[in-house]
Amino acid sequence: MRVYLIQHGQAKAKDADPARPLTDTGRADTQKVAGLIGPLGLRVRAIWQSGKTRARQTAELFAEAVAAEEGVVQRDGMSPDDDVAPVAEALAHSEGDLMLVGHMPFMAKLAARLLTGSESPRPVAFRNSGVVCLRRSDDGRWQLAWSVPAE
Repeated sequence: MRVYLIQHGQAKAKDADPARPLTDTGRADTQKVAGLIGPLGLRVRAIWQSGKTRARQTAELFAEAVAAEEGVVQRDGMSPDDDVAPVAEALAHSEGDLMLVGHMPFMAKLAARLLTGSESPRPVAFRNSGVVCLRRSDDGRWQLAWSVPAE
């Protein structure tokens, strides 16, 4: 199984727009990375997103480049400060590849928990719109497979 972890694209500041949609740069960076991974022919069961505008918009842009059987799905428990344990547990028992679009520090803590069993230290650097691919081996251990930063 593979899981693709994505920090949402650059979003507007809360004081500029409380809904925090993607900026033009955030949209362009996300489209660029989605365009880079599109030729890989990735197929996932679903693209989970937190429900926040910036995550939903980022997920929708990636959905244009990735075949997602169930499409973009809002998943509770993926907000910035949510406990990562429920999502980590769901991934431990999931079949089929998944893409998750969320926020910091949630994504960094989730990657750390999967890779090391602890939420710190955080061995993976996330960037807006970047993709981090983790692979679960047959023995249930997670490994970093590859990453594509937006820059």
